[in-house]
Amino acid sequence: MEKWDILNAQGTPTGKTVVRGRTFLRPGEYHLVVHIWIVSSKGELLIQKRSKEKKLMPGEWAATGGSAFSGESSLSAAKRELFEELGIKAEENDLRFIKRIKRRNSLVDVWFILCDTPVENLTLQKGEVALARWVDTKTFTEMVEKGKFHNYGKEYFALILDTAREMTK
Repeated sequence: MEKWDILNAQGTPTGKTVVRGRTFLRPGEYHLVVHIWIVSSKGELLIQKRSKEKKLMPGEWAATGGSAFSGESSLSAAKRELFEELGIKAEENDLRFIKRIKRRNSLVDVWFILCDTPVENLTLQKGEVALARWVDTKTFTEMVEKGKFHNYGKEYFALILDTAREMTK
């Protein structure tokens, strides 16, 4: 049973929690989600294809990430999701916070990490991640334009590409 803290629009905990999948959040209520983007020293992005068994976005190429547990910080959630989904162990200083984005009922914290782990050295979480692969920014952009990657929105993708370029200058 996964519990989430309910946050207000500023990201402050309200003192209430919900059990994932059992409660709908009201307008003005949010839960914390983290996205972790892995960038290689060559400027490639490590992307993952979600398992077909997932309720949300089954079989789609998407960002690494998930929801923070009740009482968990954004940084701790990012480290946990990165390790759970891909087997990448990160220290606090390895992850770089980029931006918080307000969605309908979630506050999405976007994190980046520089990492050159080969795909064959990853440990993909069964039931969560079907595949992972490194792509250059041109291939990534083509996937987005052709609808082969989950559509997080034009501004979101501009942020991801700009940050990836900046981190590998």
